[in-house]
Amino acid sequence: MSEFSDIIVKAMDIANVSRIAEIGAEYGGMTSVLANHAAANEGHLFSVDPTPKQEFLDWVNAQKQVTHIAKPSLEAIPELKHIDAWLIDGDHNWYTVYHELKAIKATCERDDKPLLAILHDVCWPSANRDMYYAPDRIPEEYRHDYCMDGGAKPGRSGLLREQGFRGMGQFGWALHEGGERNGVKCAVVDFIDEAEASGRPLAYAEIPAVFGLGIMFDANAPWASPLSDLLIPYHDNPLIAKLEQNRLANYLTVLDWQDGAIV
Repeated sequence: MSEFSDIIVKAMDIANVSRIAEIGAEYGGMTSVLANHAAANEGHLFSVDPTPKQEFLDWVNAQKQVTHIAKPSLEAIPELKHIDAWLIDGDHNWYTVYHELKAIKATCERDDKPLLAILHDVCWPSANRDMYYAPDRIPEEYRHDYCMDGGAKPGRSGLLREQGFRGMGQFGWALHEGGERNGVKCAVVDFIDEAEASGRPLAYAEIPAVFGLGIMFDANAPWASPLSDLLIPYHDNPLIAKLEQNRLANYLTVLDWQDGAIV
């Protein structure tokens, strides 16, 4: 997510953000940017990650404006109060992201705060295929059949054995791409449709680069218009999307070389 830091910081400035919740710690990357923003605005960063690296914990101990919460996101979100912006970059699957957004919406309503959620991995490969870091945390009825060593490639619904983008045992992919309740973008679309059906209009912009960044916010927020002005040039930009396709093609070619698929 740190590749988008300039846009994210500008968005937070527009929305007068001081209290930030980050789901999924990125020590040395986006977390440090958010910590600096919180300090500059007399705010605080709450970083939610049940299993961070020790380097992250050492860093947090030296940051008075940062609190680490060692809980899964769905347990931690209801405990947070008066959050101005939520950054979601944790477990990339429909069940987790959809219920994170539901919990965030409830927290914003409780605290009378506009919703501002910034999500990573809304494009390929996690847009319409679940990724599981901790499969056992996903209720069985929401968990797709998955594989911990199969790899994904664009345009293929199934997985490839020992090829493609894969977790090498660190995370698993759903065996198929697409369909209901599958992937981060699917969770975003389902949540927006449900919110709008209940009378809460939401705005959404998507930057199709570096696995995709989605910015969701209340269309009636006092800062919605200037934030829209910032994001419109990036939203679904065809040139950015083409550059991402080229980046992925190069990246996957390097993986093929490493796997011995190209000689």
